[in-house]
Amino acid sequence: MLQGRKYLVVGLGRSGIAAAKALIGLRADVTIQDKKRSEELDGSLIQYFKNHDVTCCFGRDLKPDARYDTVVMSPGISPLLPFVMEAQANGAEVISELELAFRLGRGQYAAITGTNGKTTTTTLVGEIFKEAGLRTEVVGNIGVPVISKSIGAAEDTWFVTEVSSFQLEIAETFRPRISALLNLTPDHLDRHKTMERYAQAKANVFRNQGPEDYFIVNRDDAACWQLAEDCRAAVFAFSRTQRLAQGAYVEGETIVVADKSGCIHEICGVRELQIPGAHNLENALAASAIAFCAGVVPAAIASVLRKFAGVEHRLELCGIVDGVRYINDSKGTNPDSSIKALEAMTTPVLLIAGGYDKKSAYDEFVRAFGGRVRKLLLLGATAAAIGEAALAQGYAEEDILRCRDMDECVKRAAQLAEAGDTVLLSPACASWDMYDSYEQRGRHFKDCVRNLQS
Repeated sequence: MLQGRKYLVVGLGRSGIAAAKALIGLRADVTIQDKKRSEELDGSLIQYFKNHDVTCCFGRDLKPDARYDTVVMSPGISPLLPFVMEAQANGAEVISELELAFRLGRGQYAAITGTNGKTTTTTLVGEIFKEAGLRTEVVGNIGVPVISKSIGAAEDTWFVTEVSSFQLEIAETFRPRISALLNLTPDHLDRHKTMERYAQAKANVFRNQGPEDYFIVNRDDAACWQLAEDCRAAVFAFSRTQRLAQGAYVEGETIVVADKSGCIHEICGVRELQIPGAHNLENALAASAIAFCAGVVPAAIASVLRKFAGVEHRLELCGIVDGVRYINDSKGTNPDSSIKALEAMTTPVLLIAGGYDKKSAYDEFVRAFGGRVRKLLLLGATAAAIGEAALAQGYAEEDILRCRDMDECVKRAAQLAEAGDTVLLSPACASWDMYDSYEQRGRHFKDCVRNLQS
């Protein structure tokens, strides 16, 4: 199908590997590049590539005069790398694995983006679609590369897709049947530099939609609602705080959906939700709106909302030791996400925070402590910045502990905690200074908690 076309795949993360394998299967001419040296990579994977005559470039950049038809970027890698920009100057198109999957595969998309809540909402929508009997794949930034499922899929397959700003900034033709923007707060400014550029990357989720498509948007988020002015799709809002003429909202203590004719459909009671916090009510409203626009009946939506217990690494109770609850919120990779986690806490908190520096500010994060945080345990590259923000706002120096790693954080928290307290890992930062992913960080935290129990 693609025989003779030259593709460069940059980065051998999950999406890069899946893109390379898909292109090999379609008989393209494939080159792969990764900053890691060959001895740092999976030997069997390298042998697979060699067996398929793939050109491999490990531990270094490509020559600037190399020519390709298309460059496929892994999400975490900037398209502004010099050799990538040179390839583009030489005529190459630079796209994401999401874009490649959309072009080469089949099926229809429900694409979910936003600063926070993407994974929970995507997982929840996937469960609702499955409950309704729809052919469903849950893919994207949630951990399953889109292209690993899209090639060979049936036309009626729904790809419930978590999409990041990194994937969207180089998506050219991607057009979901339903798109959703959950919220917008500062994040990834080390890459996007300004909030305007970050917001415009997110807005690409609806950029190619038409009047027959749907855009689900948070009516309570002013930045999201402003972006909706440029949307050509049918706008279907959700709100936790106000009644809507059309959309999903809270009426009394009940989640309801108003359709385009104004008819009200009851979904379920707010208190029936199993996932805690106001932010999770917003996620449930967004999921209800997405599912309703896909034609799912309210009973199927309600059935899943009543039993959905959340996702791993997001407010995940992973142990109770000596009366102290240990909660893994490693998915809290920016200040706003961790603020929402803190707002869901009902007991005194010993907070473990810190990690990779995305150039975020931490003043609002510290203000959200609001008397909840009894001790602050810090690790990683941003430990000093968070500690300084806490001191500047009057947080006691003796209540701020600098730790060398997760093991020390958990051990010291266990020593300081009292029965009835909560030890919360919610870093407010990405994990890349110490871990390969927030999942790896969360698993390490859970291992540390298990060690307390042994």
